[in-house]
Amino acid sequence: MNPLVPALVSVLGVGGVMGLVAGLRRVPVPTGAPKTPRLLTRLAIVPRRVLISGLLAAVAGVLVALLSGWVIAIVLFPLAAIGLPVLLGVSDESHTIERLEGLAEWTRNLAGVITVGVGLEGALVATLRTAPDVIRPEVTTLVGRIRSRWNTAEALRAFADQFNDSTGDLVAATLILAAQKRADGLSQILSGLAESVSAEVAARRHLEADRSKPRQTARIVTIITVVCLVGMAATGQYLEPYRSPMGQVVLSVLLSLYVVGLVVMRRMARVKPLPRLLTSGEPS
Repeated sequence: MNPLVPALVSVLGVGGVMGLVAGLRRVPVPTGAPKTPRLLTRLAIVPRRVLISGLLAAVAGVLVALLSGWVIAIVLFPLAAIGLPVLLGVSDESHTIERLEGLAEWTRNLAGVITVGVGLEGALVATLRTAPDVIRPEVTTLVGRIRSRWNTAEALRAFADQFNDSTGDLVAATLILAAQKRADGLSQILSGLAESVSAEVAARRHLEADRSKPRQTARIVTIITVVCLVGMAATGQYLEPYRSPMGQVVLSVLLSLYVVGLVVMRRMARVKPLPRLLTSGEPS
């Protein structure tokens, strides 16, 4: 059998599974933005270090294929270098928790500034200096809009759209009502809201710690499996039957099934976001 056959099957099998992983990852596209090809959009958001590691892994795969005859390495190495960090890395929920923690801190700071008698717009501008880094882009944009004489309610609604979370909507809605009614007691309301967000962060951290245990187990099992496969392929006879063209086809199928298991595990651990309270087309 032609040695290129297992390489082609590996591309169609393992590559198809990794393509499924890429397809399951949503890429947010701003409303009204000019459409770009899907492939170019995804390449634009891929970190440079990931592209470099994939390129280096591809070169290593070619060298291994030339020196040992394991043609499957040409496909397996770059896919593993790019795909495994995605499947076994930190979940998106961890970043969401960090942003909510920053939102709670910013809300608490805002309540403190309002306590000293500063108006809502002035308090929002003043919190820019102490805004947590994780939400600084959203706060910077909000302050810029207020300084540009945007309507406060509209600026806060845009802030909620940029933050894109139901808890952020709750904070923004509170501030929108305060901007429209100009009632007293806003500082106490924001302080209580900050405590509620902090309690939500604590609960989410507890749940995420439980969800991370299966990922940690899968990470350890994957590392052990990779080390054993590399060691047996280099020194032992255990993987010798897989060295043939048909054996490499079978090996690619087995590895694809393992990747499918990782994809299913990650999908099961994904947290579905709560529906938002504010939307762009909603009246203020």
